[in-house]
Amino acid sequence: MKTFKKMLLILVAILIISSIGGYFYFDQKFTPPENYLQVAYYSDNIPIEWVSTNSNSHAALLLPVNLKGIDKLFYMQLDFGSPTTIFYKAPLESIREKFPMQISFPKKTNGIPLALKLQNMQVSSNSFKVIDYGVKVDFENKENKNIIGTLGTDLLEKRIVTLDFKNDLCSFSERVLAEGFSDFEFKKRRILLPATIGNENLKFMYDSGTSGYELIVSKEDWKKFRSGEGKEKTDKGNSWGNTLKIVSAPANQKIQFVDTTLSLSEVTYIEGTSKIQHALMALSGMQGMIGNRLFLNHKIILDCKNEKFKVE
Repeated sequence: MKTFKKMLLILVAILIISSIGGYFYFDQKFTPPENYLQVAYYSDNIPIEWVSTNSNSHAALLLPVNLKGIDKLFYMQLDFGSPTTIFYKAPLESIREKFPMQISFPKKTNGIPLALKLQNMQVSSNSFKVIDYGVKVDFENKENKNIIGTLGTDLLEKRIVTLDFKNDLCSFSERVLAEGFSDFEFKKRRILLPATIGNENLKFMYDSGTSGYELIVSKEDWKKFRSGEGKEKTDKGNSWGNTLKIVSAPANQKIQFVDTTLSLSEVTYIEGTSKIQHALMALSGMQGMIGNRLFLNHKIILDCKNEKFKVE
């Protein structure tokens, strides 16, 4: 009997240690690296460009950028699901072939020194992360939107962002004159907005990378929020090369952000996400993700440094 009790105590101790160790493992895994961005000046009313697909007119939000020393307009996706600004290897290599003096890939580091401009705002770093992704730049086609990377939420630690979806404009500033801001969480460079649907107080991650969807939740909540009428639609998604099954259905709900109420006309769930992505949701306490489509015809201001936001 004493031996059994000892074994039981040892097992309980192992489970507790494993749980604590697991928490710290995921906590460390989702902790972003140090913010190495250097940002100078500001930008007002940068025109937003949308990537459209057959089934989604707002599949991705792009901003025009210029690279230092290169007289060519490129684009980067504004992705609040990425805690770090990154560049894509394939387009950068094709740019280097044409402008070898402006871009170099250091052999002893995974980072790359670059300077870019968003209108008047200058963003630079000696160690931008580069991932094996993207396609070569088409220098001949002037209509082609050559996407060279992703602007992450490390930029939002440096500037307040205003997304004016009424007029498809984006601004970066140090202070705003508007009043009526409310609190939100900026945890590990992820934007967690408080919201209410019906009588439920919820917390949603604002991920502009899931741009063309209003609200992404678990399959259980999807069944709860969807309306009984209307057909489901299924799309294929791409998450850094992984194929996802995306199922959407009509909804007839109101979603409230403090004093502002928006109409929720569609709700979505995703199949094919990784266990690590599920662990991120559980660790953060969020109940789902919001895309840009929910805020169309509205304006959202995010002051991530002070954890204040406003929806108009």
